[in-house]
Amino acid sequence: MFFGLVKEEDARRTPRKAVRSILVVEDEPLVAFDNEHALEQAGYRIAATVDDHDHAVRVIDEGGVDLIVADVALQGDKNGIDVARHAAAQGLPVLFVTGRCPVDAQSLAIGCLTKPYAPRDLVAAIQVVDAVLRGARRPKLPQGLSLFAPRD
Repeated sequence: MFFGLVKEEDARRTPRKAVRSILVVEDEPLVAFDNEHALEQAGYRIAATVDDHDHAVRVIDEGGVDLIVADVALQGDKNGIDVARHAAAQGLPVLFVTGRCPVDAQSLAIGCLTKPYAPRDLVAAIQVVDAVLRGARRPKLPQGLSLFAPRD
């Protein structure tokens, strides 16, 4: 009789994820759709997919978000950097996904994934971020990902 021995053993092998729920902030509809699809297929819950600062702030303030994946260029007067500032005030990590990483990104985000990227690279980047947040051994960085030193 096993009485849970297999389950306990499986639980030890499967590390607890730091990132389970993701807010996607992207104003290009096809990129947003691709990101959402790839992340759902990888087992992440999408808290929301939004295309501007104000909607992102509302989702962040509602809670239940573990990571924000944000483009820098967004619709409206405010951009992804403004979203990252709000997220930082809430203690939430941000991964920028953008064609050109902003100069002040290192003070606002955990990393930056350069566009264009393959969906598998986005998923791999989030797995790296998850490992960093858990303090676990960091997997190999996917192409285009830059990690930044932890904020104090």
